[in-house]
Amino acid sequence: MTWSTREIAELAGTSLRSVRHYHQVGLLPEPERRSNGYKQYGVTHLIRLLRIKRLVDLGFGLAQIAELGDRDEYPEEALRALDEDLAAQIERLQQVRAEVAGILASRLPTDLPAEFAVVATSPLSESDRRLTSVMGRLLPEDERTSYAELLTADARMDTDQEFDDLPPDADESRRQDLAERMVASLHVLQERYPRIFSLGSSNPQRYRRIVEQVSQEVYSPAQLDVLRRMRKAYRADAAERG
Repeated sequence: MTWSTREIAELAGTSLRSVRHYHQVGLLPEPERRSNGYKQYGVTHLIRLLRIKRLVDLGFGLAQIAELGDRDEYPEEALRALDEDLAAQIERLQQVRAEVAGILASRLPTDLPAEFAVVATSPLSESDRRLTSVMGRLLPEDERTSYAELLTADARMDTDQEFDDLPPDADESRRQDLAERMVASLHVLQERYPRIFSLGSSNPQRYRRIVEQVSQEVYSPAQLDVLRRMRKAYRADAAERG
């Protein structure tokens, strides 16, 4: 009994294209041809093709199947290695699924890590929201947890809304007054959330550089001027306090 290429592909549950590809990469030996030039496949070819199809369906790559050859009908070592790999994939997929469930439950934007779920209900300005997105990538996991404390409604200061609403043409006295009151807010935050003042400690220069780059893009010149004044006043205040 012999079969054509189309017939053996149908018997094995695969496609003509796959059979031809297996020939090209050396997985399936070329059969003899009839006098009319058509290939004629026998039982040996079918069994080999069935084995290739089975291994492919299990998740083996063609290079792995080529290494196994056709000698071992029960490649235990390769199967156990595949089982370990599948177990790792399942664990990873379970973690991903749990994360997706968390995103759905909290309606968390996909550019933010799970630690920032509070953003979904936090009254952040668009500028702060964009900075937060970068911080989610910039900070390690333990520091993201600390930073997330700043995103809660409880951490919001009266000066935050004033800063968000600061007009581009705010005069110097208004900027200076807001900066000084923001320093007072910083001291309150420092008492409540001391860990936030050590963010980026693993690489402070890189941390400051990136935060500065993002701030230059997301805040207005008037807001940036207030931030500069605030930092200057905070350093002077800290030095005075000893």
